[in-house]
Amino acid sequence: MSSEHFMPNRRTFLKRGGAAVAATIAPWTMNLAAMAEAAAATGGGSAQDDYKAIVCVFLQGGNDHANTLVPYDQASHDAYVAARPSVAITRAALDGLALDPVQALPGARRMALAPALTDLKPLFDDGRMAVLLNIGPLQGPTSRADYFQNRSLPPKLFSHNDQQAVWQSSHPEGALTGWGGVIGEQGLPAVASRQARDNLACVNLSGNAVFLAGNTASQYMVDPLGVQPLRLLQQSYFGASGLSSAFRAISVNVGNEAHWLARRHAGVLRSALDTNSLLRAEVDAAGARIQPLTGASESLRLRLQLNMVARIIEARQRLGLRRQVFFVSLGGFDHHDNLSANHPVLLERVGKALAAFQADLNTLGVEDQVTTFTASDFGRTMNSNGDGSDHGWGSYHFVLGGAVRGQRFYGTLPDVVGGETDIGQGRLLPTTAVDHLSAMLARWMGVTDPSALSRIAPYLSRWNGQNPLAGLLAGV
Repeated sequence: MSSEHFMPNRRTFLKRGGAAVAATIAPWTMNLAAMAEAAAATGGGSAQDDYKAIVCVFLQGGNDHANTLVPYDQASHDAYVAARPSVAITRAALDGLALDPVQALPGARRMALAPALTDLKPLFDDGRMAVLLNIGPLQGPTSRADYFQNRSLPPKLFSHNDQQAVWQSSHPEGALTGWGGVIGEQGLPAVASRQARDNLACVNLSGNAVFLAGNTASQYMVDPLGVQPLRLLQQSYFGASGLSSAFRAISVNVGNEAHWLARRHAGVLRSALDTNSLLRAEVDAAGARIQPLTGASESLRLRLQLNMVARIIEARQRLGLRRQVFFVSLGGFDHHDNLSANHPVLLERVGKALAAFQADLNTLGVEDQVTTFTASDFGRTMNSNGDGSDHGWGSYHFVLGGAVRGQRFYGTLPDVVGGETDIGQGRLLPTTAVDHLSAMLARWMGVTDPSALSRIAPYLSRWNGQNPLAGLLAGV
């Protein structure tokens, strides 16, 4: 066997080996080996003038889209109830939540937000939220015949881990880069020379995710409860006052005689520690405008993450930041059972967290500069299994922000059941690709390099310039 099959190159070795080392040092505070190289020393100047950020809100487990955006016109609702009689939301419960887009849906059809998402309706009505219809990973225009003959399909459909990876990277599980990370490192020309803290370009509030991994940019992990100091750098730890000095001697203050890997790791660690101290000070200073949330209850999990995102954004000027990509998540959406009992609880947390986050952005005066979108492993079956729904493919998602041309539906609304997009049990064959969304967000963030765009949206060219999300974001 050729050595290339088992000998990693230097960059791959550093990425993978460094991550294992860092995990033993400070797994909760930050993934130190996932840090980028030392932050550039140049100042940010008037960087805040053109600041932009995107925020991915990932609903882990496969959100049930049919009980998130619900058929409301009588005929469609009747078909919806027939497909899932035991878990359907009654039409009466949807009164007052029907969405009225500026461009009516075809066939007099109407859709309504689930009752648990009441907080999002004002955002849609005000034109600050749009709905993406039947979106999912695709490798090009795909028909039912293509599906049944297994032609050019995303790998390992209906698998949680793989579809999370495909949504976030356009590649199966094991991918080393995600499209959010590539956007983060490509959002401005010569980022390292124009953004003072390049290792804060990609910030993760919920744990490691391939979405934020780039070729040069890596994800900086922040605790939603606050930027924590590294315990080993405190003056006294376990009653040993010299532990801090010893830790620095063996991991940070490494001499030139040390192995190159040790020197490299020490440089990454120094950068991480410097950035951690600065970020902690600047985020703490943000409390006057965005009050930090306290408490660690599960009901506040997503709200805490987005609150910290807002506090970091508030500090963007002092940190010299111009482009950022954030990742937050909420789990528990794999509702094979107990859908009616548990799904509304999670949706209410999503709705309240997104509405509060938009209010925070408005307070900061940056609502036009931050675009937030939801994503999930996959949609689910329209047909109920009795107490829940099973793994699907296409789904409905939301995009929010001042740059969004909202109060609109983008894409093609599928038939409730049957039709050309039904591949069995009401599973949706997507008609809008994740590549359409990633390309739109990349261009809005300022990515112009064709090679970068091809990494972000590798299958986009197969649509021959057609994009059902055209016009979604101002200026794109």
